[in-house]
Amino acid sequence: MTHIVVLNSEAHRKLRIQAQPSMDLGDNQRFVAVVISEFPALAAHYPILFSKDADTGQFYCGVMLGFDAGENLFIERHCNESLYRPLNLQRGPFYTAGEDLAIDLDNPRVTAAGEQALFGEAGEPSAYLHTVMGLMRELKPGLERTKIFINTLMELKLIEPLTIKSAFDDGSHREVTGLYTVSREALTGLQDTAVLDLFRRGYLQLTYLQRASLNHVATLTQNKNRRFLPQERRRE
Repeated sequence: MTHIVVLNSEAHRKLRIQAQPSMDLGDNQRFVAVVISEFPALAAHYPILFSKDADTGQFYCGVMLGFDAGENLFIERHCNESLYRPLNLQRGPFYTAGEDLAIDLDNPRVTAAGEQALFGEAGEPSAYLHTVMGLMRELKPGLERTKIFINTLMELKLIEPLTIKSAFDDGSHREVTGLYTVSREALTGLQDTAVLDLFRRGYLQLTYLQRASLNHVATLTQNKNRRFLPQERRRE
């Protein structure tokens, strides 16, 4: 259940948020939606892919965090390192309502034990809330820009399905389907005018970042294999 209301400095003066990464509070996602402005930060660590919304059938961009449902193989690094965490994980219980910031009061991150206050004693936004407002300002228009980017790739027939197959040290295998990538063959076969248009719009770099990020699937496999090691060897 959700209880989403517009944030108000009077009604919500005492609210606190548990903002740290937590598998119990929403970080237990193996694939999380992202926007194209995040690609430069994401491509250094995560496989960036496309998938389809189960309800609408529309493509969206996301990063792969694990192989199994509810698995996030980056959670320790999100907790202990300054590893970039996708905006849709950072946003926590917050939404936009028109031009206003809204909050889901039923979200488990809204708790009296939270380490982050939303407002000061005089009702002024806290430093944390300013950060949230900033990322939401990036996320909202980013969704539309990402949609335009994907539509452009589709018009040029650049998106193709991709199945990820991985074998693990415990003898198990995974085959992840329902994912898509930019087709290298279709990209190299584009007419010069189309390539120039992609370049001028900044989309050509994004396609290269997406393709290069696929190398992190191997790293993701290694991260999962570490889960099979004894606890003391994981620290080596």
